[in-house]
Amino acid sequence: MPGFTCGLDATLRVIAGKWKPLILYFVAQGGPTRYGALRRAVRDVSDKMLIQQLKELEADGLVKRTDYKEIPPRVDYSLTPLGRSLAEALVPLCSWGTENMAEVTRVFAERDALNSQRPEPSGQSTRIE
Repeated sequence: MPGFTCGLDATLRVIAGKWKPLILYFVAQGGPTRYGALRRAVRDVSDKMLIQQLKELEADGLVKRTDYKEIPPRVDYSLTPLGRSLAEALVPLCSWGTENMAEVTRVFAERDALNSQRPEPSGQSTRIE
């Protein structure tokens, strides 16, 4: 992998993807977290994507996976020290989102309304024949 252009570049590469920041957030909330609890907390993520993202977070040294070798299977996830430090760095982003949620919701609604009113560019059709 090429070098990073700055610290933000390094951070964004580690948390790249829609689900990794949410996974880190929810694992940070209560200590070791079972897979099923993560699946319920990170709404709309598929099992395949959640498993993939957890494997990447583990490979990057942010999440520790503990397999209790029991039947039925019991596995939980916790943050490593590096993962805890990253989760702490995400706290200001969470605060910003909470403080600005109404405004962000309004802006997204306006953008969606504008996008739904725009005609498709000529010569391009989304219709499948």
